[in-house]
Amino acid sequence: MREVLAEAAFQLYLERGFERTTVDDIVARAGVGRRSFFRYFPSKEDAVFPDHESCLAEMTAFLDAASDERDAVDVVCDGARIVLRMYASNPEFSVQRYRLTREVPGLRTYELSVVRRYERTLAGYLRRRWESEPDGALRAEVVAASVVAAHNNGLRSWLRSGGEGDAEMAVDAALALVRQVWGQAARQPAGDPNEEVVVMVAPKGAPMWRVIQQVESALRDD
Repeated sequence: MREVLAEAAFQLYLERGFERTTVDDIVARAGVGRRSFFRYFPSKEDAVFPDHESCLAEMTAFLDAASDERDAVDVVCDGARIVLRMYASNPEFSVQRYRLTREVPGLRTYELSVVRRYERTLAGYLRRRWESEPDGALRAEVVAASVVAAHNNGLRSWLRSGGEGDAEMAVDAALALVRQVWGQAARQPAGDPNEEVVVMVAPKGAPMWRVIQQVESALRDD
């Protein structure tokens, strides 16, 4: 019934426009009563985004089950890809919804509130992972916002193209930047910039034992 109502609502939004479509119009098209509509959707806006509740639940379950041995940034990047797969599973609907939200300010505002829920979910996971670190809470908020921004950049690029091409490639390229900047590898301590370095030159073809001997001698002298 939820899917029937969502489909009826979206068809009417495309035919008549969002503002000119009423709940009575939707339930008439679906062949049900008003109470059925509000049992599944609190508002007309919710019927435009019927899949986000289940997607958010899937993301939450994925984060809860993730191993603490994994890099936390990798985990939240993979969590964001769950949202991508939801969009990519129905390109035609996703593109139509994207165009509709661009035309209706109220839908755009609603969409931003949905995006914020995903961001809070990712940030909550990161705060738990980094709760023992001095800057853990701050870093969790920053990284979660970065993941969402990167994901949405790639996703919207794909949607603007009309759903052409590989959606995962565009999003993965954006998320790779987040991993590069915030991932565990990027946080490995760098060498001491004041540490002295010994440079040795050996003739080409010198036997390895001679090279090793010269290296040991240089280090001892240093």
